[in-house]
Amino acid sequence: MTSRLPRQWSGVRRDWVILTAYQRFETLVALVLQAVVGLVILVALYHLTVSVVEALVVESLDPLEHVVFQRIFGEIMTLLIALEFNHTLRYVATDERGIIQARIVIVIAILALSRKVIMLELSEVTPGQGAALAGLTLALGVTYWLIRDRDERRLMKKKASGQ
Repeated sequence: MTSRLPRQWSGVRRDWVILTAYQRFETLVALVLQAVVGLVILVALYHLTVSVVEALVVESLDPLEHVVFQRIFGEIMTLLIALEFNHTLRYVATDERGIIQARIVIVIAILALSRKVIMLELSEVTPGQGAALAGLTLALGVTYWLIRDRDERRLMKKKASGQ
């Protein structure tokens, strides 16, 4: 028996019989989530396309105008977050990692926080809210750095031991 999940759809079918019950469950959940997130991505892409066409052609708005740029870029960031999330789910269904790594979740959180900062109207942000966003950004950045540093040290140990 193998503890690895299959890498491709054909691998999922071929290796289905050797997967544990939990690996089967995890694979099915990941595949359904991929389909759902895929639909969200398509709807977000459609919405982005309509929004850009309306803003630039129908309303004849300047794409460099702050409000227009902020709205369109926020929609693009939403799409990128969904794509990254869907890419992450692929690992659960088709890679040896199985469980989503904390580093990937932190990257998605940083993307979502970046989107939030882009969408904010600075004139409406209180000093407390600004401090909270800065604290969240710092905490996520430090956490990502610590996890990445730990992973790099593990890789260096593996290489040094000849594995």
